[in-house]
Amino acid sequence: MTIRVTIWNEGVHEKVEPERLAHYPEGIHGAIADGLTELLGDAILVRTLTLDDPFTDELLAATDVLLWWGHVAHDRVPDELVDRIHRRVLAGMGLLALHSAHFSKIFIRLMGTTCSLAWRNDGRPERVWTVAPSHPIARGVEQGFVIDAQEMYGEFFDVPAPDELVFISAFEGGEVFRSGLCYRRGFGRVFYFSPGDQDYPVYRHPQVRRVLANAVEWAAPSAPIAGPPAVAHAV
Repeated sequence: MTIRVTIWNEGVHEKVEPERLAHYPEGIHGAIADGLTELLGDAILVRTLTLDDPFTDELLAATDVLLWWGHVAHDRVPDELVDRIHRRVLAGMGLLALHSAHFSKIFIRLMGTTCSLAWRNDGRPERVWTVAPSHPIARGVEQGFVIDAQEMYGEFFDVPAPDELVFISAFEGGEVFRSGLCYRRGFGRVFYFSPGDQDYPVYRHPQVRRVLANAVEWAAPSAPIAGPPAVAHAV
């Protein structure tokens, strides 16, 4: 079955900071789409959109896995859209929250916490360690791979304990971070993956691309999405 993938990128940095185009001339969403197409080929159907594009009911209904990249425009995402995405996740759609999407409305809604963390942007290396090597998202990922330049995210990361912790990251300042976390919400699967700041070409990294491709396959629903799980009421 073809996995229908939608990549949402707010697309603000590419407009107001043209220097970002040196890393992502096709936009962050375009770079992510290239990586998924390279690794998954005909197994997926990829669509991309930005904050300026309408996210219609029809598009959401035709999405099996949604990748979400946001940074400076979280407040511009309509609450009504968040409601619709939330219902779709509970019904079985997969969601990949990328980098600063930890502060997106949809991720905070799904986690029920502040999702705050420590950070520092000095462009130093990040080493990503696999702590669950048998997990499908870790398949084919090199142990301890290095991203040459990246924004530092550090603990404490205010999210619920994950159902599975797949990756942790270490930084030259001594910080560590739970950088790859899996959750289940309703019938849907959620994966948070932190590497991917707009200042650096992280989505060109072959290991990052492998993680995202694996995560799309893991998060894809195993059966057609019908509706959210029923709520039991006391009698």
